[in-house]
Amino acid sequence: MWNALKQHWPEYLIEAGCLGSFMISACTFATILGHPQSLVVNWITSPVWQRVVMGCAMGLTAIAIIYSPWGKRSGAHMNPAVTFTFWRLGKVASRDALFYVLAQFAGGIGGVLTVRAALRAWVSHPAVNYAVTTPGSGGWPAAFVAELLISFILMFVILLASNSRILARYTGLLAGFLVALYIIFEAPVSGMSMNPARTFGSAFSAQVWTALWIYFTAPPLGMILAAEAYVRLRGARAVLCAKLHHQNSQRCIFRCGYAVRAAAGR
Repeated sequence: MWNALKQHWPEYLIEAGCLGSFMISACTFATILGHPQSLVVNWITSPVWQRVVMGCAMGLTAIAIIYSPWGKRSGAHMNPAVTFTFWRLGKVASRDALFYVLAQFAGGIGGVLTVRAALRAWVSHPAVNYAVTTPGSGGWPAAFVAELLISFILMFVILLASNSRILARYTGLLAGFLVALYIIFEAPVSGMSMNPARTFGSAFSAQVWTALWIYFTAPPLGMILAAEAYVRLRGARAVLCAKLHHQNSQRCIFRCGYAVRAAAGR
């Protein structure tokens, strides 16, 4: 454990910073688009168009993080469910997976607390409430199914793209595009989380723990099922690495298939 921390601490800190940055963006845009006194709310009155703007903002945020020097270094998981799935696929060592998950939860909490310190009553207003994710009018059954489904699709697309010679460099774009679509169309059902650390970060500041179990179980289950489907379709050896963007000069701390290929001279 100590050796992993000593050798890979930059990646752990980066994972915390990546999700922290994502949460700062999420809470900031939720405030801009949700607070009753926001000028944007008075201009964009339709909830649908508010979700369109929010979706575009968060999709672009995800893309920017994935393709940033930070994201290229850590792999830009930003999500315990993603890390857990790549661990299950044998691409992440157990110690790295543990520290990644701890860092992601710390980053989620820290990002929301940063916005809380800056925006105070604005982000804590009931209309914003720290961008918490809770089930919609369909209740927990609909929210659970929706979270499982969107998590399955996201991970399956990531695996298809990241392990394709043609599509690998576009993995981050596809992931960001799905995030945008989900916020626009799925958010009314579950709040659109796909991420236990993202939900916990908001819940910690808001002290709203409604149906927290959904966001801790459905995303990992959906992504694990996607990994199982991909392995059955392509085989376990088809999974090359746990990075979302590998076409860069940053070091890779994972059990990387690209490194094996390079060593074999292929």
